[in-house]
Amino acid sequence: MKKTISSFFLTLVGVGLLAGGLYFIKTIEDPQGMLRALPYICVGLGCGIFGHGMGELIGRRLMKNNPAAAKQIEIEKKDERNLAIANRAKAKAYDMIVFLFGALILAFALMGIDKITVLILVFAYLFIHGYGAYYRVKYYKEM
Repeated sequence: MKKTISSFFLTLVGVGLLAGGLYFIKTIEDPQGMLRALPYICVGLGCGIFGHGMGELIGRRLMKNNPAAAKQIEIEKKDERNLAIANRAKAKAYDMIVFLFGALILAFALMGIDKITVLILVFAYLFIHGYGAYYRVKYYKEM
């Protein structure tokens, strides 16, 4: 019951953000500073949150009407083979993002983008590597 309420809440928040963003896009004639991007951010977040909430509601409704399919999906989620495949795909994506993110930082630095922007990207890049190293050490000690 609690998950259904949170899905309804997410759906409503998404619709509210979407409507607010569209309203501000139409009404503000000469936006300055942060107001140039904020309505579009609201529209993007609203669409994403609305989609997530509606997906949860529709999925829950379908599972409620078909308990056999719900049981089969639960079994597939917990299947070790599927978990291994998902973890391997995540590892490949992580390997790719390391090189892609590094190339992006280098390209931005060579293009002369603002130093603060490049430093934020470098900080995020180093955070990802630190996070990976932390869990590598943690899992190494466990196994």
